[in-house]
Amino acid sequence: MPANTPEEVHSQFTEHFAAGDMDGLISLYEADAVFMPQPGQTVQGLEAIRGALGAFLSLKGEFEMQPAKAIRTNDLALLFSRWFIKGTGPDGNAIELRGHTSDVVRRQPDGTWLLAIDNPYGAEGMV
Repeated sequence: MPANTPEEVHSQFTEHFAAGDMDGLISLYEADAVFMPQPGQTVQGLEAIRGALGAFLSLKGEFEMQPAKAIRTNDLALLFSRWFIKGTGPDGNAIELRGHTSDVVRRQPDGTWLLAIDNPYGAEGMV
């Protein structure tokens, strides 16, 4: 289901992540989108984003994201949400990740919204 508002991008991301639905997650990104899988590192394009998101999904943990707040202008919006993941790392130990997003979404020609820049760590990720 396409996101009809900027805020729906984050609510759908939460639903797809909780369900382990990689195809659903990827459907929320523009073809040349940029994603920051960890502070200071970015990947670009759907295949690279798929690989990076796979590492998060492999934690098979609990994921929550607060409802998004948005700043809009024309066909762009900046989304802010707090999120956390509690899961199990590759070494079998418990892991907890958290952040405060600053994501850019863009209205598409059909009126739906997609992620152009996904920065789950916000300003803290810009090390």
